[in-house]
Amino acid sequence: MPRYDLGSARSGRIRRTEAPPCLFCMPLIAVDQLGGPVRWTTWPAAIFVVGQGRCRDEQDCTETINPMCSPMIDRWRLIVPVKGQLTAKSRLHPPAGVARADLAHAFALDTITAAVAGLPAAHLVVVTSDELTSAFVRARGGNVVADQGEGLNPAIALGIGYVQRVLGPGPTAVLLGDIPTLRRQDLIDALCACAAHPRAMVPDASGHGTVLLSALSPAGLDPRFGPNSAREHSRSCVRLDLDLPALRTDVDDDAALRRAITIGVGRHTALVLRPTQD
Repeated sequence: MPRYDLGSARSGRIRRTEAPPCLFCMPLIAVDQLGGPVRWTTWPAAIFVVGQGRCRDEQDCTETINPMCSPMIDRWRLIVPVKGQLTAKSRLHPPAGVARADLAHAFALDTITAAVAGLPAAHLVVVTSDELTSAFVRARGGNVVADQGEGLNPAIALGIGYVQRVLGPGPTAVLLGDIPTLRRQDLIDALCACAAHPRAMVPDASGHGTVLLSALSPAGLDPRFGPNSAREHSRSCVRLDLDLPALRTDVDDDAALRRAITIGVGRHTALVLRPTQD
């Protein structure tokens, strides 16, 4: 059967590799046609694994899905908190000609686009007060919970409450809404890793923040986002330092934006940044 390794830091993918043919002995029953005694014998049997062709575009490769996890991925519920455009990304200084609000909105749209590509849209819960983001989510079949403006952790708590009341029990994760580099497969790979633990968290690229927080039930989530959230979440969660740079690049400041552009941003962010790159 195929084997999997963690791949390279450049792509952050779980890679499918070739496995050699397996040889084993299979016990068989041989019956004497003339009515003689039944005899046991063994015959060698071989299982050959047909080689899989390399994906033409590594970033869009679908052969990297863990076959043991992918049937369970549809059970996940995902909560994405998104700040309103006017208050988002105060530490970010966009390039000349780019409005901070437009860039923050594009980050959210690229994050949501990747999320609905990897999970059932009906299991997506976006907590926001932004009307444009709300319309975008609803047009794709997702759910919107109104943010009351009390901060990130209270917003997440509203999302958890919605999951418990409406979607019911099941594995639930919180994903930050400012990851413009996120790709569908990154999210799937991360949730597959999280599924092995009652509670888990994935730190951001700095190792100090948190981009993904998970539990096998919504009641198991205890969001403690803020300064050094990775340390706070690690008190009750298994820390997963996954080799998924496109997942772990949330953009809060100028250095993170440069890193995101190097990795490759989604379509909405690229459109906002395009005037500065022409």
